[in-house]
Amino acid sequence: MPEYLTLPNGRKLRLNTPEEDAAITAAAMNDPDVPLLTDEEFDRVKHRMVRGRPRSAQPKEGVFIRLSPEIAATFRATGYGWQARMNAALSDWLKTHSPMDAVVR
Repeated sequence: MPEYLTLPNGRKLRLNTPEEDAAITAAAMNDPDVPLLTDEEFDRVKHRMVRGRPRSAQPKEGVFIRLSPEIAATFRATGYGWQARMNAALSDWLKTHSPMDAVVR
């Protein structure tokens, strides 16, 4: 009977049987294109393994701003990357305006 791993979202993943796991390991060990590292080799290179996106030379600053619902909805409706598009729109606006032009008195 197969064993399952239940994820936090309720999805179930079937785990490999010991026989399947042994077959996969044997195939990996016999693959000439991808030699397995010894423990010593892995210890030498594991510090170079970095997760995530590389650090930007010009990182963005996280800020909290209050927008009208129409503005936020319009940009969100454009899908993934809407914040970058909003940043580009503001940058474009600054080419022809001063931030003081928009001061509400």
